[in-house]
Amino acid sequence: QLQASGGGLVQAGGSLRLSCAASGLIFSIYTVGWYRQAPGNQRELVASTTSGGNTVFGDSKRGRFTISRDNAQKTVYLQMNNLNPEDTAVYYCNAGVGIQTYWGQGTLVTVSS
Repeated sequence: QLQASGGGLVQAGGSLRLSCAASGLIFSIYTVGWYRQAPGNQRELVASTTSGGNTVFGDSKRGRFTISRDNAQKTVYLQMNNLNPEDTAVYYCNAGVGIQTYWGQGTLVTVSS
């Protein structure tokens, strides 16, 4: 029900835009966001945005990453700028409301130095 796309290989300092399209959800009521997991690390929050538009960023993401949502298209975006090798990870989109939570399949972002 969540399909992530937009990952790939980028050089340090570059940008990528991730997209996550939802289906089968009343998208507008969900808090949606992005998490990432690097090899050997726990999954961590990148950014999330509530149905009311409140946004939360994980550590060190604010200023470089922007999250946005298009409720009509049922899509959440993550614009990532000034990427560095430490941003290399599998990025997962997430949608949650109440006790319901859904995860996308993940999209790999690799940042070369």
